[in-house]
Amino acid sequence: MATNKHAVIRYQALDKCFSNFGRRFFIDDLIEACNKAIYEFSGISDGIKRRQLFEDIKFMESEAGYSIELEKPKDGKKTYYRYKDRDFSIKNQPLSQTEEEQLKATVMMLNRFKGLPQFDWMDEVLTRFEDTFKLKADVESVVGFEQNPYLRGLEHFTNLFNAIINKQVLEISYTPGFKEAQKYIVHPYHLKQYNNRWFLFGLNTTGAQCQIMNMAIDRIESFSPINISYIDNNEIDFNEYFDDVVGVTVPADVDVESIKLKIDKKRYSYIETKPLHPSQKVKEKSDEYVVIELNLIPNYEFETLLLGFADSIEVLEPLSLRNTISDRAAKIIDKNIYCADILHSK
Repeated sequence: MATNKHAVIRYQALDKCFSNFGRRFFIDDLIEACNKAIYEFSGISDGIKRRQLFEDIKFMESEAGYSIELEKPKDGKKTYYRYKDRDFSIKNQPLSQTEEEQLKATVMMLNRFKGLPQFDWMDEVLTRFEDTFKLKADVESVVGFEQNPYLRGLEHFTNLFNAIINKQVLEISYTPGFKEAQKYIVHPYHLKQYNNRWFLFGLNTTGAQCQIMNMAIDRIESFSPINISYIDNNEIDFNEYFDDVVGVTVPADVDVESIKLKIDKKRYSYIETKPLHPSQKVKEKSDEYVVIELNLIPNYEFETLLLGFADSIEVLEPLSLRNTISDRAAKIIDKNIYCADILHSK
């Protein structure tokens, strides 16, 4: 089976060709029809080749596909393709086996949102969806997703999502850190989840400012739409925006750094299977430790990640990160010693 994002477009294009008994569609004609459909849908001109076309036809003929029956008459030395049944079309067929399995997986994935306050409508939608396609799963769930339904601010999620879709400028009352709530004018662009929290990214145009701002939605006190022209996001591709960091904090005008970490051999078995960052590479190995190199922008989330490994990781380079980790570790030690002394005195 062909498994790329344009597969359904190709199947529909082939269906139109096979259904057209007023014209003979040879292999090159079918390829041209598929590529034209892909171009009209996505603007991509680099289409499919003969091998992909034959795989598509094989899939459409299979039980996992649409179980189509084709005639393949000869015109000289060339073969053209059409349905045996003039009235046949995949549009008139029930769900294929593959489509049914994919929809079942989708239903099970959507079930993870049931019960969350911003997805109250999901119960009704899933019930109708399961009834229409007869896809009620035999089990409630076989996958557990990490989520926190009690996270403060989740009630804002749907309205923030809609503001992004509808390009609505917002006035947001937000509490940064431990400061008092402040008002911000934000053009919302993106919602991202990290460490079981949700963050809103948008263009902050408060006063003379004009920069991307990151807001944890659990710190949003309230917000309301305002009648200001929306500024479209033409600068940032959020599919790539976080590639050079761990977490959601992307420092402005900071370059990627080469970071070398010395890791205890026992702990490395964990880090090997769950890399700290996609750029992770092994630079040195011994019986006692492994040295890895990362290429990223250090931020608070990355520092916190390193501290979570306690004495299993040593920062070799750069010196600035080594000093930062040392300072934070020293503060942790000082606070715990102070607390221990107080408890001991009691």
